[in-house]
Amino acid sequence: MKYYKLSYMILGACLFVSSCKKDLAIQNPNNPSPESINSESGIVSYASGGIYINGFKNVKYTDGVFGPFWSGAIGFHELMADVIGADAANAFINQMGCPERVVHDDATVVLNPNSPNKQIALIRQANTNQSAGNNFLYYEWAYMYNLISSCNLLLEKADAVNFSGDGDSKKAAVKAWAYWWKGFAYSRIGSIYYAGLINGSYQQTNGNYVTKEAIITEANSNLDKAVTEANAAPDAGEFVAMLQRIIPSFIQVGRGGAPTPAMLARNVSTLKARNLMVNKTAADMTPADWNNVITMTNAGITSTDNIFTIRTDARGDLFTATQLVMGRTQSNIPGGATYKLSERWVQEFKTGDLRKAQNCVQGTPYLGQADRGNAHFTRFSLKDGGTGLPGVAVYANTAVGAYELHLAGDYEENQLMRAEALINTAQIDQGLAVIDAIRTLQGAGLAAVSGTGLTLAQAKEELRRERRIVCAFRGLSFYDARRWKVIDATAQGGGRNGCVALKNTGFVSTNATLEYNFLDYWDVPGNELTYNPPAGGSAAVVNPKQ
Repeated sequence: MKYYKLSYMILGACLFVSSCKKDLAIQNPNNPSPESINSESGIVSYASGGIYINGFKNVKYTDGVFGPFWSGAIGFHELMADVIGADAANAFINQMGCPERVVHDDATVVLNPNSPNKQIALIRQANTNQSAGNNFLYYEWAYMYNLISSCNLLLEKADAVNFSGDGDSKKAAVKAWAYWWKGFAYSRIGSIYYAGLINGSYQQTNGNYVTKEAIITEANSNLDKAVTEANAAPDAGEFVAMLQRIIPSFIQVGRGGAPTPAMLARNVSTLKARNLMVNKTAADMTPADWNNVITMTNAGITSTDNIFTIRTDARGDLFTATQLVMGRTQSNIPGGATYKLSERWVQEFKTGDLRKAQNCVQGTPYLGQADRGNAHFTRFSLKDGGTGLPGVAVYANTAVGAYELHLAGDYEENQLMRAEALINTAQIDQGLAVIDAIRTLQGAGLAAVSGTGLTLAQAKEELRRERRIVCAFRGLSFYDARRWKVIDATAQGGGRNGCVALKNTGFVSTNATLEYNFLDYWDVPGNELTYNPPAGGSAAVVNPKQ
């Protein structure tokens, strides 16, 4: 067995869950001691820090933009999904989400000015160990394998800890927590990389690369184990109490409270539905697939369930607002933040949608550096804290603790997956009714579309727009662009027509055509392959797409 080379940066973690208590400070988890992780207080502390810090905040390379997971790795997804844009050059973020070609209303063709001017070529150029932190493929891989390694240590230590009181329920909570996050991590790896590794021991790895499909199978297996452990707890109340000790108290507001075993099972069902749906193109989904999505979402997250969230805190123990995608998008001034709000995202709002009035501020068009792309020009920014419309969803808020980021599945995503499955199984009006309910929940103020006789194509368009709005800033939108073939070359039926796009003269096209031509699944990072080359019989580690 080989030690991790790419993702070895497992940091000592100390989270202050409610106040600065000595029993929450653990020693370096690279060298755990009996006084730390082998005690009940130590394993509770590591269960917090090993997940939130090792898994989402710190890796070997860092940068003010792309260092933290929720502004970097997830920001990369939103860039490629054309939810946001960028002209900053950090880790090629100005290039990775830049369309290959934009055709404006006046037939002017603007090509990607970067070299190489195709995203696939850029990936192959950047994906080397020598690129170090400029290799944008590195971050999601490194964070998620850090997360898996932390979970493995929790699982290895849990049985040896002498828990007080109802030890079996506490141990079940720790194990369920670890298996959930392992399942989450493998879900993300299998949903973006062409191949991956299955690692079952702390800080050890192997050269046996397996297919992305095998990684998703491993993800679902760990998610199922989380449910098994949770259901094995003799006392559900003690199970929840243990998770309440693990999850920082400032997170346990809104929907971020500790889940019961039943709630965890519903979170698992939602994430498994996502794993199925986003890893096939819509055209490849079979009736059986859609029916499986219906089954899983029927058993998925409800509107009253606790889910997995994070919030900012005043001391920045976890994140500041600028370490989240939304924090790097809002500015109240078009183009004023690192990430620019895409015109294509803003155009998803239907006329009269109060969510646009609440969240999108229009101002002087930002006409940025034309040598750094052709699609990040914009007239809009996110409004920090919203414009004050009561009962309408707010998509950005930099006040400490005000913004609740949903890390995995939530009720809205669950319902929109269900709606899509219903629409694709000849239950169009039932699916549209679900969309109406989500719009009502978010205070959109739109007229119902169910019962209006929409065709299948029209119903799919309602669904597409709603998912683009509701699932933005969470690292889901690229999955949709991929499965709907938007990222494909126009010659293969990809691209997008009817787009709003700005020229560097300020001219606003309302019927532009964008050709993205992006890679669907990333190659394994060169940072990993340099130190951990594939063993004989490994799956291909490079996507054959050219």
